[in-house]
Amino acid sequence: MTVRVPAAKHANSLALVSMAAVLAAVAVACGPSYFEIPIETPIRAKMDVSPFQRVLVAGFVAGGTDDVDTNLETVRLLRSQLRSKSSLRVIDADVMPLVEIAKDQSRPAGEASEGSAAGGPDGGGNAPRASGDATALPTVIREERDLEPYERLFANTAYWKAIGEEFQNPLIVTGTVLFAPKTSNTIVQRDQEVFDSFGRRRTVPQRTFMERKGFRLHPKFVFIDGRTGTTIYSEGYIEEILYPAQQNTPALSSYFELMDRLVPNFLSALSSQKIRGTRVLLN
Repeated sequence: MTVRVPAAKHANSLALVSMAAVLAAVAVACGPSYFEIPIETPIRAKMDVSPFQRVLVAGFVAGGTDDVDTNLETVRLLRSQLRSKSSLRVIDADVMPLVEIAKDQSRPAGEASEGSAAGGPDGGGNAPRASGDATALPTVIREERDLEPYERLFANTAYWKAIGEEFQNPLIVTGTVLFAPKTSNTIVQRDQEVFDSFGRRRTVPQRTFMERKGFRLHPKFVFIDGRTGTTIYSEGYIEEILYPAQQNTPALSSYFELMDRLVPNFLSALSSQKIRGTRVLLN
């Protein structure tokens, strides 16, 4: 027995199939219903550096681990970044040992240390002194509270004005940097496979303590007007990085990794920056 399909119904079926094919082709041709466009977000500079043509990254009161010369590495890194990303001319000068200079300034007049007896603003021998007691300055800097007594150095306007006169009144960048080891015990949740008496497998979340080791970086950047010796702006940052206890990461590698996070913030204080990203738009 033969069943005949009405011609009209058969034509409707063909039309539906053809329409579905056309819609599928359009969907493939048009692609997804959204697309990404690149955008740039401008960030205004935090201070006006137009009065200056030169910048001196003088040095830092540094402490923490002995595995990294934090003063030297910070000066080198910031000078390199300023050369490539700032219109200011970077002054090449010896890195100032600010810890020794601060201790020398705290001694009574006439008792200059052996290293600064030659005088001059760099050594601090003939530079104006701040009143204080040398015994109040910690010999070893291991944590934030050890840095606090050294803050008086940045308030010594006569000293920084003398530095500015020596280097033709630049913008002076200085401050403190603490780069120290850090250990943390954190709770980590992991899924563990278990089998019941029938051999069926399932996963059970378990929470355990994990020891992690790494470093903590706490710089404070101080910007000083070399014409007057006064502080224009200062800002501090804190970054840390932790690794599994069994992972052996060199201290210098961790230092540069943390500084990479902070350099954009440092540069944004001196000049306008642009943050690049993407924005998703729907069709």
